Amino acid sequence: AALLPRPARGLTDRLYCGRRVCYEVLGVSRQASKAEIARAYRQLARQYHPDRYRGEPAGGEGSGAQAAHEKFLLIAAAYETLKDEETRKDYDYMLDHPEEYYRHYYHYYSRRLAPKVDVTIVILVTVCAISVFQFFSWWSSYNEAINYLASVPKYRIQATEIARQQGLLNKTKEKGKNRRSKEEIREEEEEIIKDIIKNKIDIKGGYQKPKIYDILLFQILLAPFYWCKYIVWYCWWIYCFTIKGQEYGVEEKLYIIRRYMKMSQSQFDSLEDHQKETFLERQLWIRENYEVYKREQEEELKKKMAMDPRWKRYRRWMKNEGPGRLTFTDD
Repeated sequence: AALLPRPARGLTDRLYCGRRVCYEVLGVSRQASKAEIARAYRQLARQYHPDRYRGEPAGGEGSGAQAAHEKFLLIAAAYETLKDEETRKDYDYMLDHPEEYYRHYYHYYSRRLAPKVDVTIVILVTVCAISVFQFFSWWSSYNEAINYLASVPKYRIQATEIARQQGLLNKTKEKGKNRRSKEEIREEEEEIIKDIIKNKIDIKGGYQKPKIYDILLFQILLAPFYWCKYIVWYCWWIYCFTIKGQEYGVEEKLYIIRRYMKMSQSQFDSLEDHQKETFLERQLWIRENYEVYKREQEEELKKKMAMDPRWKRYRRWMKNEGPGRLTFTDD
């Protein structure tokens, strides 16, 4: 009785080979190797393939080409189930535990609907694409800022003067065979002025010069290093200023002020030096002093808004009409 094939209890039409046992469809045992399964599949496929079928084969099932076609699909389903080790393991488990109905459904459809491409590769390609777009977008913004500064008379005059002092503009005017057109000379002078502006002006904020380490890909790769660096810095901060009670230095004071103002490092760096000196003079790293400074700034902003004609017109419009009122005025 143990050598007889197991009854196909718990088999359904929508899983694997349906009501048929895949091993019986291919005519192999459950202990068959992958080579034996492949050999049995090739033999049956040649016999029942719709393009090669010629009449009812000896010992076959059904009649006609339609039956052969259905037999071929069943053979293909059996081979797809048994050729993969993981799928075959799930199928063997279903034969041994037919009562776990929902588990079999889950494993069957999870494997069929799983993405064919590795998710890691998809994520890596997406991150690389975003990083490339991010880098070129930053370069575009940086070039726009340089072009704008080159058109401002203040910076253009200074850059032109520096270029003359370094003798760069004199090289553009050549005579003889190397003489160029005015358009070429003008383009070269423009590039020289832009290069001087790039070297002399430190642009900060969203238009600063892009760095390769700021893109998303390097940020992800360097995230463990940044975390370790932050943990070491935080432990040093606790040890020096909490345990030992040392006084804050200039950098530490500015760091605390920046945290109170909820500004990023690039935003804080874009502030003028005299503003940072004012912060230090007023001792804004002390919480009470910063709260006083914050209230003063809010009051000053309210006064500016009260005196600004545009804000007066806006408040008058909000009072008389407002965005939710129905009016027939043309303006």
